[in-house]
Formats: sequence, C-alpha cells, structure tokens
Amino acid sequence: MTGIIIKALGGIYTVEASDGVYECKARGVFRKRGISPVCGDIADFSAEKNGIGVINEIHERKSLLIRPPLANLDLLVFVASTCEPEPNLLLLDKFIAIAEYKKITPAIVFTKIDKADYSQYYNIYSRAGINVFCVDNTTGEGAEKVRDFLRGKLSAFTGNTGVGKSSLLNNIFPGLDLATDEISQKLGRGKHTTRHVELYKVDEGGYVADTPGFSSFDTNRYDIIFKEDLADCFCEFRKYTGRCRFADCSHTKEKGCAVIQAVNDGKIAASRHESYKEMYEQAKQLKEWEHRNG
Repeated sequence: MTGIIIKALGGIYTVEASDGVYECKARGVFRKRGISPVCGDIADFSAEKNGIGVINEIHERKSLLIRPPLANLDLLVFVASTCEPEPNLLLLDKFIAIAEYKKITPAIVFTKIDKADYSQYYNIYSRAGINVFCVDNTTGEGAEKVRDFLRGKLSAFTGNTGVGKSSLLNNIFPGLDLATDEISQKLGRGKHTTRHVELYKVDEGGYVADTPGFSSFDTNRYDIIFKEDLADCFCEFRKYTGRCRFADCSHTKEKGCAVIQAVNDGKIAASRHESYKEMYEQAKQLKEWEHRNG
C-alpha cells in the first residue's frame, strides 16, 4: 500500500492511506542508506498481522527540511506579529531565502494588525513578489484568504513564540483546536506549545503541519546557502542580476551593480538588501567541506 506519513514519534510512523491510518516501523535498510522517514513522505508499506506495518520504500522527495523534519512541502508560511514582538526582518528574510532555496513557496502572515500598523511590512514583502496576508486573530478578519490560499496544499506554519501562530491556525481551521500559549501556561507547560511535527488533514483539502518555533530551524548548519546561490533566493533580485557590469558581481558594493541601482531607485526594499548583504558576509565564511556536506 501507499500513503503519506502524518506523524513520526519514537520510531513509530503514522501513515494515512486511502483506506485508513496505519502504525508502521521503518525497515533497517533506511538507516544503512542514511534515510530517515519524515512527515510528508510518500511511503510504500505493508501491513503486518500484529497491527504494526512496515515501511518498505520512500518515494523521491520534491523538497526536504531537516529541522523541523518535513518532506514534500508546497508552502512554508511564516507567521510574524506587527508588535509584541516586532518582526525581526533579518530572521524573516533568512527563512524566506531558505524556502526559496529548497524550492518551497514562501508566504507571510502578519498578525496583531489591530494593535499596530502593518502597511510598511506588507509593502516590503508584497512588492518583492511574496504572498503576504494580514489577519486579526481577535475577529478572524483575513483568515478566509489564507484558508483559500492553502487549499489542496501541504503547508507548514512557523513563527516565534508569542506571534499568535496557534491562534491563527485555529482561526483558519477551527477543527484543529490547537493549544494556545495562554492555555499552555495555565497548564504549566511553558511557552512552547508544539512538541513535535504532525500533519493535520483539513476539510478544505490538503494538510497543515504545526511545527515548533523559529529557533528549531537550524539555518547555520542544516540549510546552508552559499554566496553564489544567495541572490537567486531573493526573488525580487532575479530580474536585475543579469544586468550588472561584472559577471561575478556580489551585489553588495560594486559599481555598475543593477541590484544596488534598483535599491537606490526604490524598486527593491532597502531592508531586504541589508539582509542580503549580512547573509552574504556570513556565507563568505563557510568552508568548502561544509558546502559538500551541507
């Protein structure tokens, strides 16, 4: 049989097939091949008499995140609040770049729009060609647009603690009934409500993965973007990168750089270019062996 892995916990994989849900273990051959099944994987499996099935093969993945472990994502949705806390644009730009690098469509949802003006953030990212949504979690305003955008897709949501990620998901998909930070603190479970990755099937079609906070994305070690690949991960740079005076232009300080000219002309947001320059400087420090093993 064939199905999608919707949960992975303690070496047991929950696989959803057309005729039901099965608990499975993975064959030892995966360890020898350096493969670990993860949520989102399409797997061939066989059911066993004792009730525990066996995963025999993992289909080729169109994308893979190491932390959090997720395969075959269509969308990676970053939740950021307009205030309390204010968005960290460098961090946001890093994660958007990783999504682009992994061939996963990025999107941003700004919350707490009832508390602060969101227009400057909306303008920065919508002008860059990124899908941006604004949602008031207290009224649910804007949630329907996000729901329509996610229809039929495999999507993951992530965001810093306190940005209203679980409240947003409950507004978009009321049936999920995820624990919010407030409820979690009352129960003495601390601020981080999401313990592991799990896919939830939604009525509108598709799956949504609720993942741990931003800190679980290990950008420095597992999702390395090298300097020669970085400009292509900023989607609004692409129309300018081939117009620079020098073929090996880094787009950081060179004369005749079409990207810098676009920034000066207001066609590219200055904050996005500042993030790019900082990421480029970090990428220059990476060693070749990290490139090959990253």
